Amino acid sequence: MERLDGSSAVPPPFRGGVVALGNFDGFHLGHQAVVGRAIAHARAEGRPAIVATFDPHPMRFFRPDSPWFRLTSLDQRQRLFEAAGADAMLVFPFDAKLAALTAEEFAAQQLVESIGAGGVVTGTDFTFGKGRSGNVSDLGRFGAEMGFAVETVQPVRLHGETVSSTRIRDFLRTGRPHEAAELLTRPFAIEGVVQPGAKLGRELGFPTANLSMSNYLRPAYGIYAVRGRLADGRRLDGVASLGVRPTFDPPQELLEPYFFDFSGDLYGQTIEVALIDYLRPEAKFDSLDALKAQIAADADQARAVLSRGHWNG
Repeated sequence: MERLDGSSAVPPPFRGGVVALGNFDGFHLGHQAVVGRAIAHARAEGRPAIVATFDPHPMRFFRPDSPWFRLTSLDQRQRLFEAAGADAMLVFPFDAKLAALTAEEFAAQQLVESIGAGGVVTGTDFTFGKGRSGNVSDLGRFGAEMGFAVETVQPVRLHGETVSSTRIRDFLRTGRPHEAAELLTRPFAIEGVVQPGAKLGRELGFPTANLSMSNYLRPAYGIYAVRGRLADGRRLDGVASLGVRPTFDPPQELLEPYFFDFSGDLYGQTIEVALIDYLRPEAKFDSLDALKAQIAADADQARAVLSRGHWNG
C-alpha cells in the first residue's frame, strides 16, 4: 500500500481514484462503512481506492492544549486501511494553509487539482473548509460542478446507539475496553518504541517493556490484561500497568507490559500493546514485597481473562 503526501499532486497511477474522505481516527465500524463503500465503488469502476486522512488532527491544530485523544497512529491507520482493501492512504498535512482554504477551494485545489478524484465518499456529518463551512450538500454541489461523483454513508448504529469515536474514548477513559473494542471491531492498541527504564520490574521478577503514551488518548489508569505484537510478528499475552506508578518517585506516565513466557531484549523495538480487559485501578503500595505479591496476583488474573479467548486476533 502506498502512503501519499496530500500537500502535492498524487502520482499518475492514483489519479482518478475514489477517495474515502474523513479523519478515520480509530477506524471504527462507521469509518469502515465509509471506506468499504469507497473501495466497492472503486472496484466497480476499475479505479484506485484511496483513503484520505489528516495529520495532525484538526482539533490538535486549533486547540493544541487539548488533552491527548488519538486512537490510532498513522502507521496503525495505514495497516488498517490496507487490510480493508484500499490501494493508498493519502495524508493531508493539516496546517495554517489548509485551514485557510474555503470549502470550494478545498474541493477545487485538493480533490480536483491534487488528486483528480473520480469520486468521493464521506459520512453524512463530514464538514470541511475554513470554519467548517462546507457540508455534504456543498460537497455534492461541488462534485456536480467540478466533475466528481459524491456518495454519503449513513452512521452505523449498534445496540441502538450511533458508533462514534467520542463513545469509544468515553469507554476507554472509564475503564471499559471491551465496549470500546466492540465499536472498533478490535481492541484499542498502543504502539511505540520500547525505551530503557529503571529495571524495577526486572528486580521484582516481572521485567517490563516501557512505552511512552505519546499522543494517544489516556485510558483509565490501572492494570490491564494485554496482548502484544512484537516487531517480528510474534503475539504474546501479558499484564500491563498503565499510569504514573504511584509507588515510585518521581511519578512517570508509562505503559509497562510484562509478557508471560518471554525472555529477550526488546529495547529499541517497535511493539503494539492491545488493552483486552481492565483489571483494577493503579494503587500505591507500602513495600516492594506487597507490590510483588500484587503483580503476581494480577498476572494470574490476566492469564485467566486471556484464556477465555476474547479478541484473539
